[in-house]
Amino acid sequence: MTTPHLGSAAALVSQLTLDEKLLLLSGANMWATQTVGAIPSTFLANGPNGVGKQASEADHVGGGEMLPATCFPSPSALASSWDVALVEEVGVALGRESRSKDVGVLLGPGLNIKRHPGGGRVFEYFSEDPHLSGKIAAALVRGVQSQGVGSSIKHFAGNNQETFRMRLDSIIDERTLREIYLTGFEIAVRESDPWTVMTSYNLVNGEHPGESQRLLAQILREEWGFTGLVMSDWFAVSDRPAGIRAGLDLEMPGNNGIWTGRVKKAIAEGTLTLAEVDAAATRVAELALRAAAAAAGPAVPADLDAHHALARRAAAAGTVLLRNDGILPLRAEGTIAIIGAAAETPRYQGVGSAHVNAVTVETVLDALPGRLGTSAEFTFARGYDATSGAVSAEDSAAAYAAAEAADVAVLLLAIPAGKEAEGIDRENPVFPPAMNELVRTVTAANPRTVVVLVNGAPLELPWADAPAALLEAYLGGQAAGPAIVDVLFGDAEPGGRLGESFPVAAADLPASANFPTTSPTQVQYRENIYVGYRFHDSFGIAPRFPFGHGLGYTSFEYGALEVSGEGVNLAITVPVTNTGERAGSEVVQLYVHASESAVHRPEQELKAFAKVHLEPNETRRVTLSLGHRAFAVYDVARSSWAAESGDYEIRVGSSSRDIRSSTIVLLDTGDAVTPVERPQAAVASAAEFARLLGGPVPPAAGLVPYSINSPIDDLRTTWLGRRLHGALLGVITKKLPAGGDDDTQAMITAVVGGMPLRTLVANSDGKLSLDTMERIVRVLNAASPEARHARRAATT
Repeated sequence: MTTPHLGSAAALVSQLTLDEKLLLLSGANMWATQTVGAIPSTFLANGPNGVGKQASEADHVGGGEMLPATCFPSPSALASSWDVALVEEVGVALGRESRSKDVGVLLGPGLNIKRHPGGGRVFEYFSEDPHLSGKIAAALVRGVQSQGVGSSIKHFAGNNQETFRMRLDSIIDERTLREIYLTGFEIAVRESDPWTVMTSYNLVNGEHPGESQRLLAQILREEWGFTGLVMSDWFAVSDRPAGIRAGLDLEMPGNNGIWTGRVKKAIAEGTLTLAEVDAAATRVAELALRAAAAAAGPAVPADLDAHHALARRAAAAGTVLLRNDGILPLRAEGTIAIIGAAAETPRYQGVGSAHVNAVTVETVLDALPGRLGTSAEFTFARGYDATSGAVSAEDSAAAYAAAEAADVAVLLLAIPAGKEAEGIDRENPVFPPAMNELVRTVTAANPRTVVVLVNGAPLELPWADAPAALLEAYLGGQAAGPAIVDVLFGDAEPGGRLGESFPVAAADLPASANFPTTSPTQVQYRENIYVGYRFHDSFGIAPRFPFGHGLGYTSFEYGALEVSGEGVNLAITVPVTNTGERAGSEVVQLYVHASESAVHRPEQELKAFAKVHLEPNETRRVTLSLGHRAFAVYDVARSSWAAESGDYEIRVGSSSRDIRSSTIVLLDTGDAVTPVERPQAAVASAAEFARLLGGPVPPAAGLVPYSINSPIDDLRTTWLGRRLHGALLGVITKKLPAGGDDDTQAMITAVVGGMPLRTLVANSDGKLSLDTMERIVRVLNAASPEARHARRAATT
């Protein structure tokens, strides 16, 4: 990362008093950094799929009034495009809208791995695969930052569920952490130079990431070369002196100086140095100067009409055709029954901090009349309640009648928003039973039924073979309606390929054994590297729809692979021909299979891809590059990446389950990998997991004794805690907006209940201190049943 203002930042910081430096290290309020001396404030805004700038200081979780902005497709939809150039174009638009709203840093993208489809926030993340996640994230960051606005890749690291996210300890063996959960971040850091990285709420192997010198200093900065700013997620700081020492520069949001005394005490005791404080303050100043310099320069105006058109194009590019018996694309003729509340009350974005106040929203019913003209007619039946997913007898009967009377039926099936939301996980990623029954009702009435899925994450689809065609539209943003119409009638192709596997049943997944948690305070990643297709392909458990899958409106033929290059630096070239009658795009995916290894490895892993657009009968030679990391595993014993000598099969195809061409390469690398006994199944036993960890599995912490890091809702586990719970909860809830829909309010309730007790101090307007909260905690612990039992035992 270039740092043109670093000298001036350091000079400005050197002129500050200690109090001023410490002031610089936390936010001024919910969304802005401090103005200190000549160091200006920088405004931060949420932004995975749109600029979520609050109209006034408000809550973090998206319940406050926001300025209008273009709502682009969700990250799950953007990733399913596999189109790096298109995603970078979206990033440019996000950067321009950020500049127009005086936003200095856009908080996103999120690139945590989709460990399990039940994760409440996986619509905000890209993929189950770190290579795809990293490449798409890097493209988005490059686009945003090309406009002089910083990005913040998040949530670093091991944040793969919402349940107890602010106190949960993610226990992950080192190899799995490196290969699955850190690789996407590494790619994004190396290929896009993000201005900032945001740490996560959870612990990783007993450490808060924001206090981990290993994660921040050794891996992020020393190994990957990151020179930007590290910030906390909102209210994620549990020990500010330790955070500064590790390299956590900025605490967000503003906290009324609650940590100042403890930071000064750490300096006085010698556990924290002035040099470490200066380093953090300098990075905050550097960010502020960088953002201010960019804001003072020329900017390309935000063209909202053009951005709406881009959102429409991106939504179509991320739409995945899962099945098609030939019914699609539809012809604009006859009678078409449109069924499903989502056609008029669209679900186009997720619930939580990703929420965007869309400039405009076009529905399927808005777009359809203009597309059909007078050549066809359509009818509409609600089918289900958009909020709850309930299907009344009247809804079912009307849907059946509409489908039966039409030449073609299109059923838009949208999972209710409350089923996919920040702060809330789903152990069973399924549609409400009544919605599943509605599919059966409609397809029985008319076998020429197209089902369009509107959702943020994979769902179980027991009826997947019933409709004539099945289209995954994801959460397509404000232009999702016309984009769906474009794809249905062939004005745009369904350009997407799945960035995540759709399991037949979530219970098949090894992560389900420990999802969302192993205990209320810990989650063990016993499935280790076997996430998504790595599990399905290695253990022969077929998914409903595989990773990388997606059909189009044309067909493609692959030729023989050609290999060039030396050593591990190879170029793989394959001719791809459009053999159909329509123009179309293909995602050429390259997987590497190791024939033998000293350690357990997945059957295959994605290591390169390219999206190509071809005219009918056009052939293009697609070249994909591989390097050392394409063949390497992380050798824990040697703390390094190693590519073993031996045979590797290079597989190229259109999905993880549709390999079209392959070849064997023999590598003589000189690398050796320390042998590790492999687990006998996809879920490691306790002994096997301990072996992978390199030591005993750490015991899970109990809910009591309480600490200032205990979530507010944990107070309900003791009688005195229950009496204080409501009063303490009010300290935070009174600061949050009362408006918003039921889904947003339910999400806010879940988020607030999971906040640690220390957040009450930060939100008390100076009425509480950390010392006071610790005294309250001691009283609570003294009154707990465990403490009373210990006292009785001591007296007897």
